[in-house]
Amino acid sequence: MPTSSASTTDSARPAASGGVQSLERAFDLLERMADAGGEVGLSELSASSGLPLPTIHRLMRTLVACGYVRQQPNRRYALGPRLIRLGESASRLLGTWARPYLARLVEETGETANMALLDGDEIVYVAQVPSKHSMRMFTEVGRRVLPHSTGVGKALLAGFPPEEVRALLGRTGMPAATEKTITTPEGFLAALEEVRRQGYAIDDNEQEIGVRCLAVPVPDAPTAAAISISGPAGRVTESATERIVPVLQEIARELSEALANPGGPAA
Repeated sequence: MPTSSASTTDSARPAASGGVQSLERAFDLLERMADAGGEVGLSELSASSGLPLPTIHRLMRTLVACGYVRQQPNRRYALGPRLIRLGESASRLLGTWARPYLARLVEETGETANMALLDGDEIVYVAQVPSKHSMRMFTEVGRRVLPHSTGVGKALLAGFPPEEVRALLGRTGMPAATEKTITTPEGFLAALEEVRRQGYAIDDNEQEIGVRCLAVPVPDAPTAAAISISGPAGRVTESATERIVPVLQEIARELSEALANPGGPAA
């Protein structure tokens, strides 16, 4: 049988999951590109995916035609601008799906609950359910902050290799939001080690004076995500922390399971 016919049949046949194999491969390549920083060569994709170069070239040609990938002047391939619209819509949906879980967090802790994502080098808040208390943190959905001064930033970056964290801090700088903000890479890396040791992150007046935040990552989320509660330091005390952290961790696990469910989240 001719090679081209075999290749076409191979790419169009059903995948083991019951889906279309060429679609699964195309999305796998997009994810590999994202993992590589957004720009790769065909040989790199072939080495990491195990697919033959002709198959990758055919898939990339289709992705370029659709606008999801673009070919650079240096012949390498980069993620395309049409993915931005998909990502923005998916982020909004992720926040919508998270709201019932955040509402439970508010019910059980009494404090404002947030969900945040790591978007490039910044933290962006994508969902919030406010506390019923009159004194609460007023972080709004859509707000962007640098990771080094937030509990959610620490919770997310604790899972990154130290060299990647240093590179991020080198790009963003470490400006002080308050007198308690960590402003050195060494201090921040030590704080991340503490996050890994205790299983949660604390922002102790580091983003806003008078406010404490407790945060945990959402394990195995489709993109780096964390949930948190924030409130006045007088309420989010050491004893309150011991009570709140297990609730945070439990709801993060439940949200993770819901996001992994192909049928969609259901709180």
